[in-house]
Amino acid sequence: MKRIILTGGGTAGHVTPNIALIPELERKGYEILYIGSYDGIERQLISEMGIKYYGISSGKLRRYLSIKNLTDPFRVLKGFAEAKKLIKKLEPDIVFSKGGFVSVPVVKAAKALGVPVIIHESDMTPGLANKLCISSACAVCCNFPETAQYLPADKAVVTGTPIRDELMKGVPEEARRFCGFTDHKPVILVMGGSLGSVVLNTAVRENLDELLKDFNIIHLCGKGKLDESLNDIPGYRQYEYIKKELTHMFALASIVISRAGANAISEICALSKPNLLIPLSAKASRGDQVLNARSFEKQGFSMVIEEEDLTPESFMKGVSELYENRQKYIDAMDASPNADSKKIIMDLIEKYAK
Repeated sequence: MKRIILTGGGTAGHVTPNIALIPELERKGYEILYIGSYDGIERQLISEMGIKYYGISSGKLRRYLSIKNLTDPFRVLKGFAEAKKLIKKLEPDIVFSKGGFVSVPVVKAAKALGVPVIIHESDMTPGLANKLCISSACAVCCNFPETAQYLPADKAVVTGTPIRDELMKGVPEEARRFCGFTDHKPVILVMGGSLGSVVLNTAVRENLDELLKDFNIIHLCGKGKLDESLNDIPGYRQYEYIKKELTHMFALASIVISRAGANAISEICALSKPNLLIPLSAKASRGDQVLNARSFEKQGFSMVIEEEDLTPESFMKGVSELYENRQKYIDAMDASPNADSKKIIMDLIEKYAK
């Protein structure tokens, strides 16, 4: 039996593509192990699947001034030592990394021990963690064709992002029962990411009365972002995070409002859900979500409102126009060529596994 170590974490977006690969890896007979941070969201998501999980020390790689920049390098070095010890013990045939700061010591340790590594970049341009890992990788999988220009030509492989099989099997009525909706208004699914988007949450809640005139709303608002005062409003349901029922919620949704993380929008596109994207501002990030959103807008998959242009008026106008023109977006997504991401990635894993 071949053995693979998966790594990646910090947000759900650095975990869900790994989760999508697990059934394929199991079918191929791989023993699957996971290395993540001690207490990141990846521990909960992976442990729930019965996959053996190992935690290591990790430090965030920041582009801004912070007192933690003085201490986190030592956490990364500690994580490297812990990862190296684990990899020696576990003797994997290959490591597959989805990125996030916890992946850096794992990838570097694997390289030091001669274990082949494949990494995956979902965004248009490589994130800092993956930039640090590219030199240690045999191959770099990417989501957007435009990303290849930022990668070594002999390592770049356009694979798309693997999508979880269960997302395609949603039953709308299951979500309707779960949420307790008693009418048949169209449903808006709001996704602010696992950590929650204050901007997105505020936009929805400020316009809640107006939205509820025509829609029911499922609001995934992120950890610690619930507003208890809104719990009993008919037609509005808020959850910090949803796992099992998400497939049914997608099936029920008429339109989706979301940040523009690459994994999230890849899933939205695969399901052909008309969507309004409000990407994380380039002022508060490296601007990857803006690039992702504009690429999808150019292809006719998405409507985009940038944070700087977001007002109650522009938000409501966007929701209204998206719903009225939803078939146009559905047709564009249905017509897009969808690469078999899981097969391409599995072929790479089989190629490079020792």
